[in-house]
Amino acid sequence: TVEKIIPTIKNLKKQGYRIIILEQASNSVDYKKVSLSKNEKIVLLPGNEVDGVPKKILDLADTVIEIPMHGIKESLNVSVATGIALYRLLDK
Repeated sequence: TVEKIIPTIKNLKKQGYRIIILEQASNSVDYKKVSLSKNEKIVLLPGNEVDGVPKKILDLADTVIEIPMHGIKESLNVSVATGIALYRLLDK
């Protein structure tokens, strides 16, 4: 549940992790425009394919990223989207 993961996310932030959420949201940015500093510690939380990420979790994010989609379909399989984002974020 949402309430169970919030303390974990807050703890990770205290440990210096950057919380990046992969989700289509009003404040999301193109994943290709996000850069990481050398040795930056991150946590990538992908959104649920149907329900997305709850607002309480989105509010804890340091960065919300999305993979721009063109055409009728507006989402990718969560495992495919995660792979694309990780490849781009960690390809340094």
